[in-house]
Amino acid sequence: MAVRLVSNEVSDLCIGKPGLRTLPQSAITIGEALIALRRSGERQLGVLGEGGDVPEKKAVSGKISVADIICYLCSDGNLASPAAALERPVSALLSEDAVFVWHVEPHSGLLEAVDLILDGAQNLVVPIRYAGRRKVHSSGGGGASDFCWLTHEDFVRYLLNSIALFSHIAAVSIDALGLVRPANAHSLRSNEPGLSILPLIRRALSDQAAVAVVTDNGRLLGEISPSALSACDATLTVAAAIATLTASDLMVFIDYYGSPPEYLVRAIKARLKEQGLQEMLELIEDELSSYSNSSSPSTTSSSSDEESSGGKRLRRVKSRSLSTARRSEEPEVCYPGSSLVAVMAQALAHRVSYLWVVDEDNYGLIGIVNFSDMLRVLREQLLP
Repeated sequence: MAVRLVSNEVSDLCIGKPGLRTLPQSAITIGEALIALRRSGERQLGVLGEGGDVPEKKAVSGKISVADIICYLCSDGNLASPAAALERPVSALLSEDAVFVWHVEPHSGLLEAVDLILDGAQNLVVPIRYAGRRKVHSSGGGGASDFCWLTHEDFVRYLLNSIALFSHIAAVSIDALGLVRPANAHSLRSNEPGLSILPLIRRALSDQAAVAVVTDNGRLLGEISPSALSACDATLTVAAAIATLTASDLMVFIDYYGSPPEYLVRAIKARLKEQGLQEMLELIEDELSSYSNSSSPSTTSSSSDEESSGGKRLRRVKSRSLSTARRSEEPEVCYPGSSLVAVMAQALAHRVSYLWVVDEDNYGLIGIVNFSDMLRVLREQLLP
């Protein structure tokens, strides 16, 4: 049975996968990419390389998410001129991203694909095989392509279905297997400024993890994840919150984004004014007003709207996840003594690619365990 698993192909993991939604790298701005992300309801979109609008030359060269755009708005002076930043080409977001996306053929072996993941690929792009006539995709908010992509989650789920082959390690603790990594590169103190989170969010995007917010004595308070940032509909306001709030206040703001505490909204506006970020202040006031009006019973529901600000017309699109409920639950945690199969199942059940490892007694943050390390230990059990 192990031999059969080793001989499986990448195409076995692609069954039922939808076509990857993509954007052209040329002739599209970051603002337009943001609109496409909101309309699609996807966590991320693929970006076609140069020549990507020519069918025989198209290839996915990278990927973008709302969290990528938020990080971009918070850096390189973009807080002072956010409207101009959104007018820049989407290629500005891709300089370091292309190495995370690899193309593989459907007939590629399972182990070959796992090795690419372990070498640093976040997504594997696979051409979709069609039987008979060509399949037609809809193209609303990022057109669907003739590719699908596979993530760490797909491989972990696939191998969990064959966990009997790994019975000799399935019940072994993650601590004994050496899977618990230090969380220093993924955590910050609750009283640190929000801008301190930027390099950690970028690291989380790279490692497909999140940022842990801890007390001075190391107890886990909560987390700020790229997916939670992406779920907040007013992107400029989230960028402003990162620039002005502490980590603990930012966590509260994100958790209650649909109806954030008024004291935090006032603090954001006051600090933007103190820092001389007048354009950002005006834009977030428009943005907050727009979403407040859209949630009013007397306002006609609409998927998008346009308002004028400072001579610029900024189009806003509400994502499909707009809600006044809490944005996130308690962080998913496990313990050093948790078994490999238990953490695999827990992470898959909650659609996260990592778990925080905490002390059972005081909830102190010990480390993090992620899909990459789970795949590594499973890969070591397979030959060649």
